[in-house]
Amino acid sequence: MKLYEGGRGLGGAQVTVNGRPLDPRFDVRRYSPAGFEWTYEGDGPRQLALALLCDHLGNTERALALVEPFMRGVVAQLDNAWELSAEEMDVELRSIGA
Repeated sequence: MKLYEGGRGLGGAQVTVNGRPLDPRFDVRRYSPAGFEWTYEGDGPRQLALALLCDHLGNTERALALVEPFMRGVVAQLDNAWELSAEEMDVELRSIGA
């Protein structure tokens, strides 16, 4: 089971999946040169939404199609420190109609 975790430290915003850094997937699309952010709508949260969706779904086309609603409905609502399990990701995807 995958566990996604995000938090802020001296190095800025950091996100892991099962304890390893989450790939920002700049190879798919570069929304934010600064990397990940959350708690608001914008380019950093959009990059995080893409990375989470690509990792969780394993399908870049579907991830790209869901970036905007997932960023608005999920990523923008995350607290400063957060975690999402694979099961919670599925629940969140259903909540946005995916």
